[in-house]
Amino acid sequence: MVAVSRSVLALNSGSSSLKASLFRADGTRRNLVYAHIGEGFPHDHADAFDALMNDLGGETPDAIGHRIVHGGETDDAARLLDDAEIERLRGIVPLAPLHLPGNLLGVDLCRAHFDVPQVACFDTAFHRSLPERARRLPIPDELGMRRYGFHGLNYAHVASQLPSWLGEDAAQGRVVVAHLGSGASLCLLEGLQSVDTTMGYSPAGGIPMGTRSGDLDPGAMLELAGRYDGEALRDLVYHRMGLLALSGGESSEMRALLESPTPAARFAVDYFCAGVRAAIGAFAAKAGGIDALVFSGGIGEHAPQVLSAVCEPLGFLGFRLDAAANLAGQTRLHASGAKPVLRIAADEEAVIRDLVGAVTGRAPQAAGHGQ
Repeated sequence: MVAVSRSVLALNSGSSSLKASLFRADGTRRNLVYAHIGEGFPHDHADAFDALMNDLGGETPDAIGHRIVHGGETDDAARLLDDAEIERLRGIVPLAPLHLPGNLLGVDLCRAHFDVPQVACFDTAFHRSLPERARRLPIPDELGMRRYGFHGLNYAHVASQLPSWLGEDAAQGRVVVAHLGSGASLCLLEGLQSVDTTMGYSPAGGIPMGTRSGDLDPGAMLELAGRYDGEALRDLVYHRMGLLALSGGESSEMRALLESPTPAARFAVDYFCAGVRAAIGAFAAKAGGIDALVFSGGIGEHAPQVLSAVCEPLGFLGFRLDAAANLAGQTRLHASGAKPVLRIAADEEAVIRDLVGAVTGRAPQAAGHGQ
């Protein structure tokens, strides 16, 4: 019989926030969110972790799971964080320099505070089902570079929810999931598995994001490489592009741009929405159609204006929003007679909890969302 953990702490360190959930053995769940902590940008995750440790008080988890954005070449969904695994992850930091340092900082701080098993839960693992056509980059194979795909923990969560909202048979169809936040990507699911995704070799590719450009003409990158040294170019690519650049430096945050009256902010929002639509259209062309559309992530869940702008021109694909449902924040967003459009809240932490149980052999009880 599998023992039940006293508790599992799930840590989700993103590019602009730290989210944590403490899953207790009594079935309760305590959620903690630290957004935009520290001065300047990128945000200081060390301050966020200090706040988390303070807020946990005397509660000590039995095991800890970390969202690790990049797993490198492993297809494992999760691994125990021993010294060898931590060293391996330090070696691939250049693959995700905006995320992995914060991910590993969380590991180090938790090691300093708690003598419990820690587990790495990889965002890239969900995309191990990518077919070769989607996995391969059009460069010489001997270079050893490929499409990895990211946001996999939330795509796994969304996939687990689809049968409940679409029905078992419909959930197996062609579903596009748009994970829209400070980091943003889309994933095409078939049979509840990833068969294509917008992010590629790194979390900098795909559609425009808060401070990342998404896909960019290689010629433009060669020109920039001639103007900047390596460190300055890395800073430009991860911290100074995307919505921040498109708005003329006004903001990288969608909420601020939506509230702003400036033409630059409006342009940045329109550019982002067009990029999301283009990705949906590309997946429709590749798959021969789309059966359902799902929005998730901070923008996908809290910016109905963006969802409306994305979906309004997609009537030719069979998608039409119910404006009232969209503004009310409902799960089912589609108008009567239209193809399903859903809003599903991101929950990487629940997936982390389950992976920690699988790796440590101490599966926690299912937990609710209460405090």
